[in-house]
Amino acid sequence: MARPVGFDREQVLADATKVFWAHGYFDTSVSKLVDATRLQPGSLYAAFESKEGLFLAALDHYAGQSLARLRKILGDAPDPLQGVRRFLEEMAEADPEAAVRGCFLVNTVLEVGRRNAAVQARLRQHLTVIEHELAEALNEARAAGLLAPRKSPGELAKFLMATIWGVRVLGSTGAGADDARTVLGMALSVLDA
Repeated sequence: MARPVGFDREQVLADATKVFWAHGYFDTSVSKLVDATRLQPGSLYAAFESKEGLFLAALDHYAGQSLARLRKILGDAPDPLQGVRRFLEEMAEADPEAAVRGCFLVNTVLEVGRRNAAVQARLRQHLTVIEHELAEALNEARAAGLLAPRKSPGELAKFLMATIWGVRVLGSTGAGADDARTVLGMALSVLDA
């Protein structure tokens, strides 16, 4: 009979995500994870199999929260186009500390990139889901006459994703909110009819 899990998995993932986000994958030691999660190494390995397994679970945890936030913003907006605009505008409103910390997914792309196929595949999966959500919202906006028929929702979503990545990297350099607003304002202008 398997032993029941004796810890709060969501809390462990939240704690591990903070450590990986602050230090990156390569500079995060198992001892840092043990300190943050208050689990012994054996328990971490039993639950996640490896540091990489815990990292992938942390990426899933973060991406799930990001997707839920995007869906809430889109769902709360009076129309899909305003939802997309609001999602991007919120990035410019991030506090300076959050902007410098950057996006965990984008930071991981920059740090790990092609060095780990499993991480790369997981990143692509999560980023594709976010892009798809944006494309769906833009498709709904076009169907409602809020977006010009000549504009491709899929292409716009790819463009907006690239802009998001750029703004996240820009923020991690210490650039201010004014710079983020300028870039995002230019990106949002492509949505105008």
